[in-house]
Amino acid sequence: MVKVHHRYATVQGRELFYREAGPVDAPVLVLLHGFPTSSFMYRHLIPELADRYHVIAPDHLGFGLSDAPTVGEFDYSFDALADLTAHLLAGLGVNRYAMYVQDYGAPVGWRLALKDPDAITAIITQNGNGYEAGLVEGFWGMARAYWREQTPETIAAIREAFSLDMIKWQYLHGVPDPSLVSPDTWHHDHALVSRPGNDRVQLKLLLDYATNLPLYPALHAYLRDRRPPLLAVWGKNDEIFGPAGAEAFVDDVPDAQVYLVDGGHFLLESALDEVVELIRTFLAKADLPAG
Repeated sequence: MVKVHHRYATVQGRELFYREAGPVDAPVLVLLHGFPTSSFMYRHLIPELADRYHVIAPDHLGFGLSDAPTVGEFDYSFDALADLTAHLLAGLGVNRYAMYVQDYGAPVGWRLALKDPDAITAIITQNGNGYEAGLVEGFWGMARAYWREQTPETIAAIREAFSLDMIKWQYLHGVPDPSLVSPDTWHHDHALVSRPGNDRVQLKLLLDYATNLPLYPALHAYLRDRRPPLLAVWGKNDEIFGPAGAEAFVDDVPDAQVYLVDGGHFLLESALDEVVELIRTFLAKADLPAG
């Protein structure tokens, strides 16, 4: 039975929580979570991969069990989250790793790759967007209005994304059999997002999400230049990051593997076995270096 360790590290004066499992001399796989969740989303995936890989799954600052300073105490941005992650990994002695990115984890991962291209041995993106084509207008139209102007109306529309009903929607929408998804997921995430002051943290980060789009050309150039082994495994019914976002990776990495799975935004909750099989096959072929 794989043992999963639950640890804390002090990084730049902040306490970051992370889950860790697997042999320390095995190839490293870093799991970067999305909104509104945490490394909790990887609780079932980690044991499935830790027999062959050294798996590390941190909670971003402001999420999960990591510190959540107020916006007055910390200037939240994707640059800042990536910098904290880089320092966490350096402190753990990790300098080469494959990464699995989902949702907010993608812009964190893209920044890590652009800052230190030699560190990245492979990329798995599960509804982790890197292309304008992946932004579903029905969802991102609301976000773009908020980016343009922060009015009571646009802020109120964004705050709806923090509600229990909308978090539940993220988990269940597009899932063929919703009974496979545990209600623990959306109740867990909602409780943490609802901590005093965390709404302002999330508003700040969603506002900063606008900085990710101008980063895409640099990401695409990195992908074309480095051609990292890349697996895009996507919930094809996701109405936040649509399947066009998965298919677009082939434009820059022609031998990228793309699989559209019948599921939604949080694919691991309903199609874990299928995703695990795809990941294990992909990583075995990628022939990752030992940690």
